[in-house]
Amino acid sequence: MTIRNLRTPLVLIAGMAALLLAGCNPAQPAASNIERPDPERAAEETETQRVAQAALGMEAVVLAHGDLARNGLEQILVVNRQVNAQRGGSGPASPAAVLITRATIIQKNDGKWSEVLRCDERLKNPNGYLGGSPGARVSGWQLVFDPDTKQGLEMKFTPADADLPASGSDESPSKAVVVRWNTRVKRYQSLDQSHERYLNEIPSLETPQSTLR
Repeated sequence: MTIRNLRTPLVLIAGMAALLLAGCNPAQPAASNIERPDPERAAEETETQRVAQAALGMEAVVLAHGDLARNGLEQILVVNRQVNAQRGGSGPASPAAVLITRATIIQKNDGKWSEVLRCDERLKNPNGYLGGSPGARVSGWQLVFDPDTKQGLEMKFTPADADLPASGSDESPSKAVVVRWNTRVKRYQSLDQSHERYLNEIPSLETPQSTLR
């Protein structure tokens, strides 16, 4: 047999040997796609929940967290949801609304947390009651919020009860109170009906007055 005639069988034998060797080698394990826990992120989430519960108790729910006011500071929007969210068999007027009894925004500055907005029976900030908010006490609210606006977090508070007179007005029923961070005075304030001008706080609801700034 010539060398030329031997070439074809040798090629076949070499190919079969390669296949056998490939079958004997175990498959290499695929790279793991499991995310490893981030200790820093876990610590941040723990602190957020701790601060939220310190503000509104064990039933506190964090709705938003981050630079909510676009002021470079960390803030947390925390609420207590209504225990009975279904009132008379119907839910909130807006599908996006959250039924709450209380809400607060807490801000971290120089390592310390402080409250910059409070919603319970009233709407108020550290300077007083928010202009245009109901003069009567409110037992529950519908909250609609948008954390992604260019101006920062925008919240719309609507009393969940029957219509109540707005502070400073004995004629028109209470409407939704829109609240946003006022960069000029560096605090959360309510907006007028045009949503373009901020309302001054009301020091006392005994003598309601509201002027634009």
